[in-house]
Amino acid sequence: MRRAIVKYRRDFLAIVALSVLALGIGGYILSQQRLRFPFIEDKPQIIEVELENAQAVTPGQGQTVRVAGVEIGSIGKVELEDGVAVVDMEINPEYDGLIRSDATVLLRPKTALKDMFLEVEPGGGKPLDGGERIQVANTAPDVNPDEFLSALDGDTRDYLKLLITSGAEGLEGRGEDLRQTLRRLEPLHRDLAAVNTAVADRRVELKRLIRDYGETVQELSGKDEELTDLVASANEVFSALAEERTNVRATVEKLPGALRQTESTLARVDTLGDRLGPALNALRPPFRRLEQTNAAVRPFVSEATPIVRDQLRPFARATQPFVADLGRAATDTVRSLPDLTGSLRGFNRFVNIGAFNPGGAEPLTGDLEVDRNREEGLFFWLAWAGQLGVSLHNTSDATGVLRRVTLCGVDASNALGQLTGAVDQLTGPLTQQLAEQGVPADKIEDQVKQEVTGLIAQVTTSGFGTCEF
Repeated sequence: MRRAIVKYRRDFLAIVALSVLALGIGGYILSQQRLRFPFIEDKPQIIEVELENAQAVTPGQGQTVRVAGVEIGSIGKVELEDGVAVVDMEINPEYDGLIRSDATVLLRPKTALKDMFLEVEPGGGKPLDGGERIQVANTAPDVNPDEFLSALDGDTRDYLKLLITSGAEGLEGRGEDLRQTLRRLEPLHRDLAAVNTAVADRRVELKRLIRDYGETVQELSGKDEELTDLVASANEVFSALAEERTNVRATVEKLPGALRQTESTLARVDTLGDRLGPALNALRPPFRRLEQTNAAVRPFVSEATPIVRDQLRPFARATQPFVADLGRAATDTVRSLPDLTGSLRGFNRFVNIGAFNPGGAEPLTGDLEVDRNREEGLFFWLAWAGQLGVSLHNTSDATGVLRRVTLCGVDASNALGQLTGAVDQLTGPLTQQLAEQGVPADKIEDQVKQEVTGLIAQVTTSGFGTCEF
């Protein structure tokens, strides 16, 4: 056989390739026909649904189960039990637990050819396990047009036919206009779909509200006396509020200002919160060390407790009366502080005036011009006045105190001699020196006069004499 395979290996390989291709195509076709392969795919969850009418429901024809337009499984077998159709929904494994005990199921056609599917509203109750059933009260079958047309009388059916015929004649050749009109209505339909979706989502809450309301009414039905007392008390409360309407109005008028202040305060609290977070984070290390700190401080606290209890506390109690008197005295002192402050400021100003001595702290230089320009304060001259007073009254005779008289003048004989000699010594050499330097004659005379004037002033100053009697 090996020789035959080797001899006809091309044909053998072609047969193997065709077999593999046939298996692949067959597997794909079977998978599209919703055949589940054992040990490869998980078994679907089976949930039964009771329907009044399962018309056009045919297992194995690709009829699906959908939630919000999304396929979650397919329709399995259909059976009749007690005059009710029982349809098996084969839910894909990834949607286990999606359908709840209060779910609702609608049987609807996808096309006019009765290609049926089950539209499921999952609900919000307990998840259904495999094999559990949705009762017929939570389902609705498909309605055929002839069912509601048969409910119309003869005239109504004639009018409906006339309406449909006239509509067809009016829209003949106007299909594009109708399509554009319907397109313009698309936003409205989208908004209506959103509203319907919201209403559908609220269905569970509405059921719960109605149930709770019924329980509340049933509970209140046996509480007639309590309700009567409640109404009477409410009447009294409202009467009291009506009498206080002026105060309520005033409170309401102040409410906007309070709300604005609250808003401002909350804004500041927000800022405080922004700063408080980093501050608290920074305090975490000290708080972590708080236990160690307490352990280290505990010996000191144990030693200080008797001192505080036996010494400081009795001392504080004994000084309380004196502290009270000190508080009253401090109150009077506080009242006098403004006047005392003004007095001290005036005294400080007087002292500043008397002690003001710019440059007076520096020692004397010996230079007459520099020392003459020193500015001494009033206290300095006051000391000089005291010294001069003593010097003025330190001479006396039998008739009493003799006051000194100081006469200041110029020693004429000495000054004139010095002046004549100095002028003679200065004029000749200076004139000759200026002539040698090429200074004009009129300029020479001016400079000589200037030098002679300075010399006279110097001689006059040096000849200043003092005579005391």
